Amino acid sequence: MSEQDRPSRRPRIAATVAAAVLFAGVGTVLALTTPWNPLPGPVPGGGRTPPDPSADYSAAEIARSAAFDSAINPPAYAGLVAGLAVILVLGLTPLGARLVRFTTARVPRRWLRVLVATVAVTTLLWLAGLPFDVWGETVLRDYGLSTQSWSAWSVDELKSLGLTWAVYGGVLLLLYAVVRRFPRYWWTGAAAGGFALVVAASFAYPVVVEPVFNDFRSLPEGRLRTELLAMAERDGVPVEDVLVADASRRTTSLNAYVSGFGSTHRIVVYDTLLESPPEHVESIVGHELGHADSQDVLWGTLMGALAVAGGVCLLYPLMTSPRLLRRAGVVPRGAAAADGAGPDPHDDSRGPHDGPRGGAADPRSVALVLALVAVAMQVGAPVQNLVSRRIEARADVHALDLTRDPETFVSMQRELSVRNISDLSPNPVERFLWMTHPAGPERIAMARDWARLHGVRVPPPRPGG
Repeated sequence: MSEQDRPSRRPRIAATVAAAVLFAGVGTVLALTTPWNPLPGPVPGGGRTPPDPSADYSAAEIARSAAFDSAINPPAYAGLVAGLAVILVLGLTPLGARLVRFTTARVPRRWLRVLVATVAVTTLLWLAGLPFDVWGETVLRDYGLSTQSWSAWSVDELKSLGLTWAVYGGVLLLLYAVVRRFPRYWWTGAAAGGFALVVAASFAYPVVVEPVFNDFRSLPEGRLRTELLAMAERDGVPVEDVLVADASRRTTSLNAYVSGFGSTHRIVVYDTLLESPPEHVESIVGHELGHADSQDVLWGTLMGALAVAGGVCLLYPLMTSPRLLRRAGVVPRGAAAADGAGPDPHDDSRGPHDGPRGGAADPRSVALVLALVAVAMQVGAPVQNLVSRRIEARADVHALDLTRDPETFVSMQRELSVRNISDLSPNPVERFLWMTHPAGPERIAMARDWARLHGVRVPPPRPGG
């Protein structure tokens, strides 16, 4: 290695080491803190109860679940493959750079070229996935899960696209500004910025993004509201309000969730859930109180922010790789890539920190950046799903500890599975790619184990309810 190469290699090595340390730290923390066994102690009476859909669901319900799964999987898998194929072709071949060059040819300012490039690439990805989204929505309509008109559905799709433009546009603007200003060590500031943005987004999401798609109102005064707030007080979880989302204008499914933290923390139930027996609603809210009690949103946000910081560190050696930049068409074949930032030759806003053409700050690398982000998200999703399933199981145990009513819990889980047409027997691929919650039969089996462990009457099998 020549003396000239040494300065360019040092920041790449430092960024790679920082990424390895951050990923190792996140992995270690998750391994030590994830509730792999939410039920404390051994279960008496012969070990854990095996999940068995036939114990609580009728043959018709099991068949309907399997039929829906067979109908919804093709558009889901096809959309995933198509989206990855398009972004990888754009990012790892000169096609993405050509698309950016074509769409930004008459755009004079660098920051505007970054925005236009982001809009162009994300819109193309949206168009590639649109047929599969339409296919999936048709399946939901066929099974009675969607209540939207096509016009309302289209408005939601356009809202999602607009949010994608805003989020990716803002993030990439900041990233390219840091890359240009600090060409050799931009990964340090970008990693810190990525951490801060994830935390800020999680905090702001309930009051900025959620209202774009739903209207919220306080749960009306009455017995249910009184019982839910009293339950939260007994649980020691500060909840000033329970909100109801107008989900019925889109779906017939049942759901509840927690989001935000600090002053934006909230518990939300779908208005469709209010049709269920009050004790079912209480059991579901008990589950959500479990998330609040364990600070799952805040903890997940911090872990996600650290993982994003590690990903940004890893982005540096990739975005300064001459081979990768040439493959993506950011650097012409045979040309040397700039280490760090580099403006386009027609940029009229060059500053003292600009380097030669073709570096990481070249807006033509937008497609490459988005391709690397897509790969990182796909690689990380199975890990997130695995951890999420165990956290959801811990929240189930919390609901059982709070209500001490496994009979209602089993009845509620059965209602959720039937109304939502949940997959009762997910295969390993579905579990790996999609599942953030345990399957209904698994949650019911755990409730029976909880009852045996605590000496409470075990809910008997009731096929078909």
